[in-house]
Amino acid sequence: MPDSLLPDPSRLKFGIGQPVPRSEDPVLLQGRGRYTDDLQFPGQLWCVIVRSPYAHGILRGIDTAAAKEVPGVVGVFTAADMGEYGTLHCMMPSPGLHDIQRPVLASDKVRFVGDPIAFVVAETKEAAKDGAEAVFPDIDPLPAVTEASAASAPDAPQLYDDIPGNLVQDFHSGDAAKVAEAFAGAAHVTRLNLRNNRIVVSAMEPRSAVGEYDAASGRYTLHVGSQGVFGMRNAIAKELLKVPNDKLRVLTGNVGGSFGMKAGAYPEYICLLHAAKVLGRPVKWTDERTGSFLSDYHGRDHEVTAELALDAEGKFLAVRLSSFANMGAYLSSVGPLMGTAGFGRNVQSNYTTPLIEISTKSLVTNTPPVTAYRGAGRPEGNYFMERLIEAAALEMGISAIEMRRRNHIKPDQFPYAAASGSKYDGGEFNAVLDKALAAADWDGFEARKAESKARGKLRGRGIGNFLEATAPPSKEMGGLRFGEDGSVTIITGTLDYGQGHWTPFAQVLHQTLGIPFDRIKLIQGDSDKLIAGGGTGGSKSLMASGAAIVEASAKVVDKARIAAAHMLEAAEADIEFDPHAEGGGRFSIAGTDRGLDIMTIAARLREAKDLPPEVPDTLDVDHVFDQAPSAFPNGCHVVELEVDPETGVVHIDRYVSVNDFGVIVNPLLVEGQAHGGIVQGIGQALMERTNYSEDGQFLSGSYSDYAVPRAVDVPSFEFISHAVPAKTNPLGVKGCGEAGCAGSLPAVMNALVDALRDYGVTHLDMPATPEVIWRAIHQQAA
Repeated sequence: MPDSLLPDPSRLKFGIGQPVPRSEDPVLLQGRGRYTDDLQFPGQLWCVIVRSPYAHGILRGIDTAAAKEVPGVVGVFTAADMGEYGTLHCMMPSPGLHDIQRPVLASDKVRFVGDPIAFVVAETKEAAKDGAEAVFPDIDPLPAVTEASAASAPDAPQLYDDIPGNLVQDFHSGDAAKVAEAFAGAAHVTRLNLRNNRIVVSAMEPRSAVGEYDAASGRYTLHVGSQGVFGMRNAIAKELLKVPNDKLRVLTGNVGGSFGMKAGAYPEYICLLHAAKVLGRPVKWTDERTGSFLSDYHGRDHEVTAELALDAEGKFLAVRLSSFANMGAYLSSVGPLMGTAGFGRNVQSNYTTPLIEISTKSLVTNTPPVTAYRGAGRPEGNYFMERLIEAAALEMGISAIEMRRRNHIKPDQFPYAAASGSKYDGGEFNAVLDKALAAADWDGFEARKAESKARGKLRGRGIGNFLEATAPPSKEMGGLRFGEDGSVTIITGTLDYGQGHWTPFAQVLHQTLGIPFDRIKLIQGDSDKLIAGGGTGGSKSLMASGAAIVEASAKVVDKARIAAAHMLEAAEADIEFDPHAEGGGRFSIAGTDRGLDIMTIAARLREAKDLPPEVPDTLDVDHVFDQAPSAFPNGCHVVELEVDPETGVVHIDRYVSVNDFGVIVNPLLVEGQAHGGIVQGIGQALMERTNYSEDGQFLSGSYSDYAVPRAVDVPSFEFISHAVPAKTNPLGVKGCGEAGCAGSLPAVMNALVDALRDYGVTHLDMPATPEVIWRAIHQQAA
């Protein structure tokens, strides 16, 4: 990181490295946030989606006559009305993929419970609900399949005539011959069957949208919760509406969580825009929680056979993953990514494993589509490797800690060309591991275990070592606007859906230009204001927008130096800039006390007339940061937990994490992000279970049947930073938003297996609910 960006706590209260509270919080805590459902427009209509009650069936027809007679109903629409629009499909190229063109509304078959088949628009939400209940679909039920491995069976129900065996992709990466040779010559091979359980995303705010259409301009407006308005606009305009990009404006206000689920387009959004165009009025839709469970894209869902080949000293020779990946009934925009490239880039973790082979069969099933969920393959890859290490160490009689140390990439090996295809720029993996063990009081465990045993409890401990390859930062806007009110607005295409972007972005701008922190504003959610924008995902926001702000700031300095030279009647070469000057960034004549602060220069340029042609008339900048390599956040989590053998209930007692997130711009926000990821990992490991009946009915479709973590389920977390600045971006940051999951999944499950080892339990699949644990204990006892 450049010396000019290094934090100086004595002078920069709001600079890089300071734990500045989130600027968004006062508005949100006072109930003044603006979520999509808060929007109300004159003449607004309501939409309710009619969904398939069957997981699989032939759609013979839809009777809408009764619905049209319901008081207040102004329109009932089916697939026959939506022929002018495009289809939803996978947006990421992947070798050998049989893409699926999903229509906005099902027309020939229904393929999961919740598949949208019609929608009703009415004057009120209640009337729209009544109308939806009066729509009668004629569906001939067909057998259903909900597991990917079952979908591959020769006699499995076929979802598509043109996709034999339900197989949309047979993916392979790695040198199979060399991997086979390594396994054949290995002193030891460890093999585990691992389940990466399906997750209901369960964002705090259900999906909601409002569609508008201006007949005079032929322009659509979509108000919607998203992870980036620029990409959302381009995809919907080009792929679905089939109009030029400038004929659609996408606006996003506050967003109550997404975790990947709200990143892509959904059929409901096109329904709203169509109805707004046909009916000439704004049309609003807000999902209810049951609808969210049924129709939101889900996360995870892989069945994996993981294998690790080792030499006699416990050195890793090769890792091999053979998987079934459940895509759901259709392909989301990134559906195949997690079980293919996501596995491959992250199972490497921070180890020197020289060979990696990934074989994944991606199959369609009668379930909601699967998309990226916090980590998108990164927690999974680390989980597989860490479970393999623990099992291999036990089988070989080698300390699992020592096995990790022997296989860690050492500092003198960087830059390191990993078998995964990544090029690691740095890290201190043994140091992180040692720091975590010391903070967790690893050596004091036996005394705590004895105390637990005296109370009738089983105590276990587990390590979750991790390294994740973040998404490479895509092209990102770093616009800066100097306002007449003395404010400076950052315009960028990432989007805050709970992370708190405003504050760290403002800290970067304050550090680089000395702009007073309280004068900095942020615009992210208006596609009309953007010239580029990669959205938020893959833990890249600060790497992308932060870098864009740094580069845009340099352009502002260049412009302001010319302006200062003109105003101070000095040579441009004699103008010095101090971003950390008292009162804000200051341009001065070298060796004198004559100078102007940056805000004064901006104001004078606005008021100036007849400026020389070489002097800019504004400090405003439109800049696009180009792509950069991934970064590699890493760390080590250590968990201690207790199990009640009478009930199978788990209590997590101690939790320590040591993390290398590179330069930390705001430690308060980073720690909060880590906490969130850890809690979601705990939820997946111990309680979040999706269940389907034989005919594909979703049996855990509400919070009565689907458990998510609550405050009582999690301990206090000890967060420790061990920062090794990244060399892949100007700020030296590495990304932190999803790393909590990558460390918590293996740490919790390793600790649980350790607690149950005296009962002969060597492996449990997620979610390890109390029932699963109780049965494992009693099966071994029998």
